[in-house]
Amino acid sequence: MDKIRCMVVDDEPLAIEILEEYIGKVPWLSFAESFDKGVKAIEYINNNEVDLLFLDIQMPDLSGIQVAQLISKKCDIVFTTAYHQYAVEGFELEAKDYLLKPISFERFLKSVQRIKGWQEQLQKEKEDFVFVKTEYKTKKIRLSDILYIEGMKDYLRIVTSTEKVMILQSFSKLLPTLPSSRFSRVHKSFVIALDAIDIIEKSKVKIKEAWIPIGESYKEDFLGEIQRRTV
Repeated sequence: MDKIRCMVVDDEPLAIEILEEYIGKVPWLSFAESFDKGVKAIEYINNNEVDLLFLDIQMPDLSGIQVAQLISKKCDIVFTTAYHQYAVEGFELEAKDYLLKPISFERFLKSVQRIKGWQEQLQKEKEDFVFVKTEYKTKKIRLSDILYIEGMKDYLRIVTSTEKVMILQSFSKLLPTLPSSRFSRVHKSFVIALDAIDIIEKSKVKIKEAWIPIGESYKEDFLGEIQRRTV
């Protein structure tokens, strides 16, 4: 994932200075621009790539709430303010966080780490494929085609709706490339595609003609995820 491009909008120069300093301390963040007026900020965001906006709520020309409503391009927003009472209104605008001034670096870091995780997960979900090395070539496999993946000593066998692909790889290397919203590890030797499940019994899952065991150490997390999706 590329660096997260950050922008700061605040009518207080010191607040901008502090956030710019914090952004500079985090290797995977980059500082794009800062503004002390909402109108200029809106124009910049609508014409440039901004991933994360730190937005003060109380400003003289336009409030942060109004700026958030007038932005036409999608970016994650973290509201910054000295007042608690704006929190509910901020979250109603789907803000990712609400930082109360004075903002400590520890609280700032916690916020951006959480947002980084959300953005990485979203990126994975957008990508419907993974590249794997098999024999002397690199093969593209669509995530929507994968039924399950079986660990076989030093190899993984990827079973899709049309083929079986053997790769010299470990689960620890492959799993981070798969969106957790679509795949679940149910056994030390099996990762399954949640969309491919046909039947779940007490200790096994049926996918097409295969019955896959559910390991004891994975059962609680897996069944908990299934329960959250059950109506």
